[in-house]
Amino acid sequence: MMKVAQHLWFEKDMEAAVGFYTSLIPDSAIHWVSALPADSPSGPGGSVKIASFTLGDQRYMAIEAGPLDPFNHSFSIIVECETQAEIDQLWDALKEGGSTEQCGWLRDRWGVSWQITPKRLGELMGDPDRDKATRVAEAMLGMVKFDIAGLEAAARG
Repeated sequence: MMKVAQHLWFEKDMEAAVGFYTSLIPDSAIHWVSALPADSPSGPGGSVKIASFTLGDQRYMAIEAGPLDPFNHSFSIIVECETQAEIDQLWDALKEGGSTEQCGWLRDRWGVSWQITPKRLGELMGDPDRDKATRVAEAMLGMVKFDIAGLEAAARG
């Protein structure tokens, strides 16, 4: 059976990033970290590190092999949260040393893009009352970190 995993290429500090991510997301784990024993285009044997880990229910691989392409918005990790407390906790931890953006996006200190979203947003945006969904979308577009109470207020009109 085939298995699919996302892959992250870090210039440096892969182990710190993976350790940080797995400490934040429940049901996460680092499965293994290893140094590539053979010489590679990125450096001599032992200089390239690789890891396998899960964040929640998602599988990841990571490599630390020097600069290649920087992370960008083409790939992001979306975390769907049940509560405002979960949003606040993840947001505050991940933005440390990084930057925040509109619509629940942030970039962590390693440059990885994240979207910290409330589960409730999808429910409100999918409401059959399109006027309600439009109000929620407009409120969302005005937020940096998502505020569930603000989204609910927009839905009510």
